[in-house]
Amino acid sequence: MDNRTYIKTFQILAFVNSTESYSLLFLVFFIIYTTGVLGNLIIISAVILDIRLHIPMYIFLCHLSLIDIIFTSSILPKLMDILLSGNNLITFWQCFTQLYFFMFAAGTEDILLSCMAYDRYVAICKPLHYHLIMKKKKYIFLLLGTFASGSLNSIFMTLSIYQFDFCHSNVIHNFFCDIKALEKISCNYAGFHIILIIETLLLAFCPFMLSVTSYVKIVQTVLSIKSTHGRRKAFSTCTSHLTVLMIFYGTGVFMYLNPPEEQDLVFSVLYTAVTPMLNPLIYSLRNKEVKGALKRIIGVR
Repeated sequence: MDNRTYIKTFQILAFVNSTESYSLLFLVFFIIYTTGVLGNLIIISAVILDIRLHIPMYIFLCHLSLIDIIFTSSILPKLMDILLSGNNLITFWQCFTQLYFFMFAAGTEDILLSCMAYDRYVAICKPLHYHLIMKKKKYIFLLLGTFASGSLNSIFMTLSIYQFDFCHSNVIHNFFCDIKALEKISCNYAGFHIILIIETLLLAFCPFMLSVTSYVKIVQTVLSIKSTHGRRKAFSTCTSHLTVLMIFYGTGVFMYLNPPEEQDLVFSVLYTAVTPMLNPLIYSLRNKEVKGALKRIIGVR
């Protein structure tokens, strides 16, 4: 018998021990969400409006901001509704819609960050050939491939989890419909671990290794520059991206390293909410071109 037919709703039980602090938690997540969305919208606007930023590095950044908005918008509005209303129920279809967009954003950002690392590698290690290698057709192809890969992966994984029979419980011990939380309450996920390992290798480990390889080459090139000023100038063009890369993968590893029974809500919050909020702040504070574009847009000299 297919037990899925009996589950119309799931219960999201994150922060269940902090019911007296729901108002405070709502305020915290509201600030995180609005700061992240506004910050990313500012980055997108700066790249669109300032023609000086119409180069691959900032076009990738613009799409990263778009993905970060999808990332947080797939999770935090529902969480804030739960904290505000006290109703922790989420329908079956809402849960799987949330899962789809979360996995789409996470997978797409994995690949996009590696594309950005490759762009910095070409800019620093092959500066004379940069415009030839990173021509418009190539970076558009990279973006289309990135979004297509993230979407196809999300469709496949969501449909795979849809086949689960949720016979153990309808209680999700996380603050959103996460793949491991759903796996924990299913009863027929045999073989899914293999699918998850393959998916992790393709959309997480491989992009991460591409980013690491790019930065190894970048560091080697920067260290070969004799001038201290030249080394500082060369490396300054990728410090923002490197910071974002470390935060994204660092929190992601700690979030998914633990088994489903021991998921850490702190790292889940950092990965899904805080990191997308920090990305525009990191780029706007550490990148001279972005700061310059923002000043020109608002008319500050």
